[in-house]
Amino acid sequence: MNNNRNKEYIEAFGNNLRSIRKSKKISMEKLALAAGIEYSQIFDIEHGKINTTISTIHIIANALNIAEKDLFDFTL
Repeated sequence: MNNNRNKEYIEAFGNNLRSIRKSKKISMEKLALAAGIEYSQIFDIEHGKINTTISTIHIIANALNIAEKDLFDFTL
């Protein structure tokens, strides 16, 4: 991972995504299918392994039926 990236922030984003997904009782597999992306990408985002793109955030938010900003509603 690039040293210019904030690993703590990326992990917090992933944790928030996981929390929202679980609160909606949606599996990673079902979210990936609904969003049209690979399961491994959801897994990597939730585990803070990748710094996802805004277009991916958009499709995940749509699949979860939430606003994109909700995915950023967390504290470090």
